[in-house]
Amino acid sequence: MLNWIRTLALAATTSFLAACGGGDDHPSSTLAVAQADPQFSILVEAVNAAGLADTLAGPGPLTVFAPTNAAFAALLTELGVTKDALLANKPLLTAVLTYHVLPAKVERAQVPLGQPVTTVQGGIFKVDAVGQNLVITDGRNRSATLTATDIQAGNGVVHVIDKVILPADKTIVQTAQALPQFSILVEAVVAADLAGALSGTGPFTVFAPTNDAFAALLAELGITKDALLADKALLTQVLTYHVLPSRVLKAQVPVGTPITSLQGDSFTIDATLAITDQRGRKAAIVGTDVLASNGVIHVIDKVILPRP
Repeated sequence: MLNWIRTLALAATTSFLAACGGGDDHPSSTLAVAQADPQFSILVEAVNAAGLADTLAGPGPLTVFAPTNAAFAALLTELGVTKDALLANKPLLTAVLTYHVLPAKVERAQVPLGQPVTTVQGGIFKVDAVGQNLVITDGRNRSATLTATDIQAGNGVVHVIDKVILPADKTIVQTAQALPQFSILVEAVVAADLAGALSGTGPFTVFAPTNDAFAALLAELGITKDALLADKALLTQVLTYHVLPSRVLKAQVPVGTPITSLQGDSFTIDATLAITDQRGRKAAIVGTDVLASNGVIHVIDKVILPRP
């Protein structure tokens, strides 16, 4: 999971934000790359407004995912704010800009596809190969494409992206609440008094059954939804069986190896992304890597069950 990036991120965050040293000492810095290209003029304005210019001109090494002016214009429309309002919001600006920076030099060939990439801001994103392109999924599950890569600088490397990426702003519970297909799951989590736990720091991985999956479970067990929600002990056992006490993205799933859940029992996932639970029942993972601030959600089409 790129331990070197995680370690460097922890070690470098403070120095990144506090670093000083003028751009004149590093004429070929990542900042100088942006200053020399008109398509990055808003990025340069943002860096200056956030007080990060000296940092991007510092010794590094750094990797900067640089949004174009068109990317910033699209962000302003998306957020419904003016450029002046964005530039005046220094805390937001700092969080967003440092989310575009890695505290290590990572060229295109070194990008860890499908793995969580830890940023200077502290949040993660992932990068996947989509055809010939590299596509970022950010913390809010928005996509940005790398349109140019490996622009070398004296203190690192710059990759151009066509969208401003944003760190996560919702927990796993808040993410599920925003998706209608998980309304019964959310009811179950609240009934089991697990909403607070799943809103904690984590990170967690949740295999989230859809409403259709819960409907099938009720038919299988021959009970009503109200009866299931009223059985807190059973509900807690079932729901915690769907949770791992760590963040595991699709690319990190240990295929064919027992995976121990928060509930204590294990299940296995095969190469087709089918889960086999403790009762020999199978569930398909039909959606993966829905990112949240405290972990990740994978969508499953059947409620899995621990041993009786």
